[in-house]
Amino acid sequence: GLYTARLLTQTPEHVLTLTNNKTEILCELKESTGVYWYRWSQERQHFEFLVFSNILGKTTYGTNVNQDKFSVREARSHSSYSLHISHLQPSDSGTYYCSISQSSQLLLGTGTQLRVVDVLPLPPKTTQTPQSKKPVLWITRSKISRREGPCSPLVWVPLAAGVLLLLLGLVPTALRLYREYPASMLRV
Repeated sequence: GLYTARLLTQTPEHVLTLTNNKTEILCELKESTGVYWYRWSQERQHFEFLVFSNILGKTTYGTNVNQDKFSVREARSHSSYSLHISHLQPSDSGTYYCSISQSSQLLLGTGTQLRVVDVLPLPPKTTQTPQSKKPVLWITRSKISRREGPCSPLVWVPLAAGVLLLLLGLVPTALRLYREYPASMLRV
């Protein structure tokens, strides 16, 4: 794994794109005479050879591979190759690997997962709901004085006057009771 990573680096890791678009996958190499490109199809459970391109610019395509769809371009003096895929269809979805031959072994890159869709999915909704700013109710003196209901002056002024009259009416009765009964009877 580490040895392979030092020899070739593949970017990007993931591509999500729409039908009929095109994309590019980059493979940077430390040393090579050419690069192989493969596709793993999860749906078909199939590893398919797509194309090989060498430093002389010679390209060899796999069986039944559309040469108009796939092309390899070399850049930076043989240190990187890019796979260009055009006219993308959902059937092109899969994991694409660049590969080099080293000591009669094929060393694979890290892979690029390509997903081709007809409609891009909506981003997931966040679990945090934005805090809404509720309007603040401002009460002014003019609003209080005009307010009607159980605490309005129309209710509490007559109520307070009635209580006051009741208390004033009880004063003479309390004085009369105090005079009629001796203080000793009131002590129990």
